[in-house]
Amino acid sequence: MLIHPDTLATRLGEPALAIADASLHLPAAERDARADFETAHIPSARYLPLAELAEPDSPLPGKIPSPATFRHHLEARGIGDGSTMVLYDDSALRSACRAWFLFDLFGLEAQVLDCRFFAWRESGRATASGAWHGEAATLGPIAADRAKLRDKQEMLDNLTSHADQVVDARDAGRFTGETEDTVHNLPGGHIPGARNLPYTRLLREDGGFPPAPEIREAFLGAGIDPERPVVATCGSGVTASVLVFALHLIGAPHVALYDGSWSEWGADPHTPKEKGPAA
Repeated sequence: MLIHPDTLATRLGEPALAIADASLHLPAAERDARADFETAHIPSARYLPLAELAEPDSPLPGKIPSPATFRHHLEARGIGDGSTMVLYDDSALRSACRAWFLFDLFGLEAQVLDCRFFAWRESGRATASGAWHGEAATLGPIAADRAKLRDKQEMLDNLTSHADQVVDARDAGRFTGETEDTVHNLPGGHIPGARNLPYTRLLREDGGFPPAPEIREAFLGAGIDPERPVVATCGSGVTASVLVFALHLIGAPHVALYDGSWSEWGADPHTPKEKGPAA
């Protein structure tokens, strides 16, 4: 699931290799991911617009796209049957993990570049500029694995059944309600019973992932048993994908993502909410 920059460098030029920059930034970052890509990217990479890989008719940000929408975006960028996919980002959100989740959800294999574009650039490796001008590809039928998603009703049911452990990837301030969720213009707080593990705790300073024992210890320290079913949530499903990816790195057997996350739960006046640290 992870590929080291040294390994990727030796594979450049492989006919089936498809590299995609899946950078996504919060408005406060004041960065244009597409413009950054066109300034400098890994040679042969194409830009994958995560903000567009969502259902356009949904009022929620980042709602999982339909198979047709996802397939269209991949085919238009030369990603099709037989492609060997590598995803990377240059984002504090570690957004390549969100792209990986979408690939995994729709039954497609992909690897994530460890340490982000940061490591590639800092090592002095060659970069390219400009837009991608490759040929479109053809991708066979795809479908979402529904077991890897949870909707609001399922999260409500879980308040009684406790079938899934719930882990929230947001920072402690928004989770406890000490600060507002200014990203989504909502009060802070969390789903009752959720545990808090900010996604940044699963990353090294360079954006890479620590060894598996450290990842496992981080989840256990947050009160989450990776061997039991886990559902990850955040503000809109982006950084929760970092938790999902990390759980897969350590072989967790049952992992899902709450698609609506706090942008749906927090905005609904009828959903129960808690503030303060996890019980």
